[in-house]
Amino acid sequence: MSNYEHRKATQKIQFVNENGQVLANTDVQMKLVNHEFLFGCGAFDSLPATSSEDLGNVDFYQDKVVSKKEFYIDRVNKFLDVFNYGTIPFYWGGFEPQEGEPLTDSRMRAAKYLQEHGVRVKGHPLCWHTACANWLMEYDNATILQKQLDRIHRDVTKFRGVVDMWDVINEVVIMPVYDRYDNAITRICKDLGRVRLVKEVFDAAKAANPDATLLINDFNLSESYRILIDGCLNAGVPISAIGIQTHQHQGYRGREWLEDVLDRFSFFGLPLHFTENTLVSGEIMPAHIVDLNDYQVDEWPSTPEGEERQRQEWREMYEILFEHPLVEAVTGWDFADGAWLHAPSGLIREDNSPKPSYFEVKKLAHEEWHTEGTLHTDENGVAELAGFRGDYLITAEGKTAQFKLTKQTTDGTIQIVVK
Repeated sequence: MSNYEHRKATQKIQFVNENGQVLANTDVQMKLVNHEFLFGCGAFDSLPATSSEDLGNVDFYQDKVVSKKEFYIDRVNKFLDVFNYGTIPFYWGGFEPQEGEPLTDSRMRAAKYLQEHGVRVKGHPLCWHTACANWLMEYDNATILQKQLDRIHRDVTKFRGVVDMWDVINEVVIMPVYDRYDNAITRICKDLGRVRLVKEVFDAAKAANPDATLLINDFNLSESYRILIDGCLNAGVPISAIGIQTHQHQGYRGREWLEDVLDRFSFFGLPLHFTENTLVSGEIMPAHIVDLNDYQVDEWPSTPEGEERQRQEWREMYEILFEHPLVEAVTGWDFADGAWLHAPSGLIREDNSPKPSYFEVKKLAHEEWHTEGTLHTDENGVAELAGFRGDYLITAEGKTAQFKLTKQTTDGTIQIVVK
């Protein structure tokens, strides 16, 4: 069993008080309060929890909307008890239903609220053929492209410092051949080709926020995606991380499949983000369904047996991904049941009651993969902190300090002032 040493670091620290006196032979309490690793989930419920106008106007696959803000506040509080990373929706059609009238304020309120509670926020997505803005169809391809780039510049600039991670472009492998309905983004992807469109949108996002983490994201994990990534990197596309979707409505695909995906996409040496992951706690979707969206049911209940299966599957999947050195983030797509496809794919039920998988992920993130304890300084006030990388709260003699343990530790001794 792995001890996950690649997730840890060690640092010698000299502790001093605000007067510069070393805290010799002193007990120092230390506690990891926020992992460097991104334990994530869809945070769409942060919109109705922070913006009353979003109640009854939710644009993310959910038609069973509760009208009470307190319900969503409770849901978000449960999210915050487990996760340090959340994805919020920027689907163009829902974000800017009328041209020139983006719903910036509601996203900003949600993003700032999450950020204030220690959550890193990702926007999803900046460019996608599905859930696109219908009003784009009035324009020619050159104008559509310019409006897409302008949209990226506007939103990435506006949210800089609050949302500094973006799924820049979503599901490009299928984009130019998508034939379910006509849309503006498929039109320009056919016109430009995949690689050029990816480069255009990434360059726009990079120019708007050079420090942002920029992802390409796809559910098609075939060789076509690898070829696309290779072509993009050869063209100089500034991809920060590779987004990998695993919507497993048709059953958990298992260790062998996951390890194959990890092996194939590790080829590029880029960070891997498992961006959208679903494991259901009810009946498994039939295997003959090709497009998951074709499975339309009115009710898809969670079951006790399914919830136990989901708990075990989330644990195994997290253990496999946490063990791989290139994986930096894992996101459960639906926090609550009944969202996309009405599936029982959440970590909590529709009434906000936690499922076994919720407690399992919480146990991993906050107990098993956690560092907390007492250090004892020597006569020079020095002690060694060893643990999982992330943000620590230090307490000594009733005074506190914050410290970030990262991969880039110092060979010598650093000094921390508690005050």
